[in-house]
Amino acid sequence: MRQARYLLGIDIGSSSVKAAIIDAENASQVASAFSPATEMVISAPFPGWAEQQPSAWEFHAKQAIGMAIKKAGISSSCICSIGIAYQMHGLVCLDKQGNVLRPAIIWCDSRAVETGNRAFDRLGQDFCLSHYLNSPGNFTASRLGWLREYERLIFDKIHTIMLPGDWLAFRLTGEKLTTRSGLSEAILWDFKQQGLATGLTDYYGISQEMIPPLCGTFGIQGRLGRDASIAFNLPEGIPVSYRAGDQPNNAFSLRALDPGDIAATAGTSGVVYCVTDKPAYDKQSRVNTFIHVNDSAEAPRNGVLLCINGTGISNSWIRKTLAGIQPGMLPDNSTGRDHDSYPSYDEINKTAAMIPAGSEGLLFIPFGNGAERILNNISINASFENIDFTRHSQKHMFRAVQEGIAFAFRYGLDIMAGMKIKPSVIRAGHANMFLSAVFAQTLANLASVTIELFNTDGATGAALGSGVGAGIYLSMDEAFTSLKCIQYISPDKDQSAVENAYCQWEKILKMKLQK
Repeated sequence: MRQARYLLGIDIGSSSVKAAIIDAENASQVASAFSPATEMVISAPFPGWAEQQPSAWEFHAKQAIGMAIKKAGISSSCICSIGIAYQMHGLVCLDKQGNVLRPAIIWCDSRAVETGNRAFDRLGQDFCLSHYLNSPGNFTASRLGWLREYERLIFDKIHTIMLPGDWLAFRLTGEKLTTRSGLSEAILWDFKQQGLATGLTDYYGISQEMIPPLCGTFGIQGRLGRDASIAFNLPEGIPVSYRAGDQPNNAFSLRALDPGDIAATAGTSGVVYCVTDKPAYDKQSRVNTFIHVNDSAEAPRNGVLLCINGTGISNSWIRKTLAGIQPGMLPDNSTGRDHDSYPSYDEINKTAAMIPAGSEGLLFIPFGNGAERILNNISINASFENIDFTRHSQKHMFRAVQEGIAFAFRYGLDIMAGMKIKPSVIRAGHANMFLSAVFAQTLANLASVTIELFNTDGATGAALGSGVGAGIYLSMDEAFTSLKCIQYISPDKDQSAVENAYCQWEKILKMKLQK
């Protein structure tokens, strides 16, 4: 009797690390788990900074993998491939021995904004946009340039730089590699020259030797070493056969692979990601273009990415801030509380739904998580607007936060519309903010499209990608046989109310940006 085969997907987020186990035979998830139970620590030694210890990612990956395997009720010896998804734009610096030199600078860190702005001006905006499809902005290359300027002793010790997924793959296999897609998200790829962005590396004084060799997004990228096999309790020699940044990977998990396909996420940050076969860019670099997972010379594929930093983290903030909520403020049928005594997200979603669309005039500006790309890398902080002490309650605040997040999505979608990118449908995983009927319905109303929710997530996509990369699936179609749409959300009777509220919200936002 042939032994069952399973695929392992690991998704390194900034809040947690998730692992998923997929039955290779039918491409369906059999178990998943995440660690830690509460959100991972993000350190902010100075305003605008955001750092994490890579060792925390490794520790929680081990925990999540162990829990997922136990839930699946399988032997770890049945795992036959590993795929990795990871938070984009991070910077991990290694010395010659492979030791981490400092905490990783992660995606929501805004220290390098001015560094990137100077590079954009001095290299020339037309040059940067035609070659990199982006401003150097606050991305990985600019963070490395910042290190050279402000932490020179550490910079001089750097032997290799890695993205978070590259680093975990290195810990598993001992191979220091990256991908073309990864270099593009770091703004280290020249789309015109189809090679390393030497104009930017020369400007920042980055040695090309710091950048790992390339491997394919799909394919055997290394095999599990003996030490890693023992540490992770996985079979020695199994391949790591897929890696991708979280947003290209999320699009892959939703089978968004062809021009016009659009995927969205609303976790800690929020993203709309549109696949195109053109080298599209926004002249102000408020949305960004990266190489998609299935790009090839014969069939070019890029992903235009709209990112909003203050998404799920806004919902998390209001949840914790209003921890002293009175039981009478919650729906009568709400049940249970999270172990930390805060109201559960399900309670918040039900409470928000008790208030009519538009939150009776209460508005929330959700940009409290550092500099926002869609605002030209300006940090304006978050705020409630139009508070009326005689009308507005905690219920209104819960709804206003979720509507404010959806308003930020609409603001970004209007930028994409200026690039002639308009969604006809939005696909998303049935997770995070999309579990809220208020958020999902508000977004459908504002975008004037149907939202399709699927039974997938980033860790599942990474596992399926590993199956493609290891040759277990002979085509991508074969990998998606279990992908199912489980809910459709179309614009409804509240479309006019939320459109009116958005117009008021946009006026306030523009006034803040003019200050």
